[in-house]
Amino acid sequence: MLQGTIREARLRPEFASLYPSLQPGVWLPATTVGQKLLLWHLATAATPQGERLMTEEHFEFRGGGTAESRNGARTRASDQYRVEDPPESY
Repeated sequence: MLQGTIREARLRPEFASLYPSLQPGVWLPATTVGQKLLLWHLATAATPQGERLMTEEHFEFRGGGTAESRNGARTRASDQYRVEDPPESY
């Protein structure tokens, strides 16, 4: 993987029993992990807990660049707007 440019995630071993479709301790693109989790939730009719599909308590993250390299783009709906970047009107 290109560490620093692709956001990666890995399941913490102590939470492996909660995510049978994932192998703990293996770095994968975060989009791949998210897709696997969505498919697992749909196939098992399980409801994700909390606001995010991958919580920082259960997963480790690395890469993805810095906020400056994203040109101010917010990657999560819960990210706060900066005063100089008000929300767009639709």
